[in-house]
Amino acid sequence: MNVQLHKVIADITGVTGMRIIRAIIAGERDREKLALMRTPGVKSTSEEIAKALEGDYREEHLFVLKQAVELYDFYHGQIDVCDKEIETCLSRFDSKVDLESNPLPPSKKGKKSKNGPLVDLRGHLYRMTGVDFTQVDGLDVLTVQTIVSETGLSPAAFPTMKHFTSWLALCPDNRITGGKVKSTRTKKAANRAAMAFRIAAQSLANSNTALGGFYRRIRARLGAPKAIVATAHKLARIFYTLWKTGKQYVDLGARHYEERYKDRVVRSMKKRLHDLGYAVTIEPMAAVTEV
Repeated sequence: MNVQLHKVIADITGVTGMRIIRAIIAGERDREKLALMRTPGVKSTSEEIAKALEGDYREEHLFVLKQAVELYDFYHGQIDVCDKEIETCLSRFDSKVDLESNPLPPSKKGKKSKNGPLVDLRGHLYRMTGVDFTQVDGLDVLTVQTIVSETGLSPAAFPTMKHFTSWLALCPDNRITGGKVKSTRTKKAANRAAMAFRIAAQSLANSNTALGGFYRRIRARLGAPKAIVATAHKLARIFYTLWKTGKQYVDLGARHYEERYKDRVVRSMKKRLHDLGYAVTIEPMAAVTEV
């Protein structure tokens, strides 16, 4: 049809886009009227939208468009049925926490994704596990669902944190021969939970959190692939600790993490100089006066 609606609307499956498309299928051809269907959140003006709606509205093109929309609605209907079935299955699991006496903490994720599940998946996961894992930066409800579906609801299968990270293949697989370490690469594993942790780690690249600061420090030193594995390993350790103890996660922020890292570096340098026979006094740069 040569209609350039996708050039002026970021998501044509949003409210404005679908409203205009359905109106076109219903027989509306006035571009000015169609452009007035824009919602206040759309950045493009009505004039820009009207210009983008210039096209060849031939009968065969409209027929194809109608079938595409009907197929789109059909798949959304199937997704709704699937979500309801998932909710039915989740409701059969025993509760580890009473939502009335221990309500779900406020969400950290802000605006809900339009492609997210229609059921209260976060509430069900909190009720079943006793922990709101979505408070951990990088973990959303679908990621947590993937992890829990692979690990089960009880941490009893993993006696220690090392067992858990080893099962995920997120720890070094040291190959030692003749007393020498030949390789420290992680194992290859077709593990959906491990992949979920890796994707969550990669999403923290620009996050202004402690985990985001950790990822960027490792990336600057070793590169992105190793940073993803290291951050996924750290996420897995946090997940296991919350899973085992039932505590809630508290992020202290990227600045707090950087300060702790700086303190560790300073202590390490002081220790090395002390071992070499030097007494060291460290003062901040601002406190040093020029002679």
